[in-house]
Amino acid sequence: MKNLIILIGNAGQDPEIRKLENGTSVAKVSLATTENWKDKDGNWQKDTTWHNLVLWRDLADRATNIKKGSLVYVEGKVTYRKYT
Repeated sequence: MKNLIILIGNAGQDPEIRKLENGTSVAKVSLATTENWKDKDGNWQKDTTWHNLVLWRDLADRATNIKKGSLVYVEGKVTYRKYT
């Protein structure tokens, strides 16, 4: 089994990039993916889903090239956090 996701969408804002105490880079950015389709009446429908991305190390360093509205292609894995 493989946990792999590919997202192509637009950045919702400029990335928030920071360095941890150990020097590791971390970037956070939201990504909007949009799906378009025709409904049964022939009208175009649009559904936008927002994804919160966390980029680490070299990917975080490269995130400086991302600007709000930029087209972004991302491959990675999906993880979910649980809070109590």
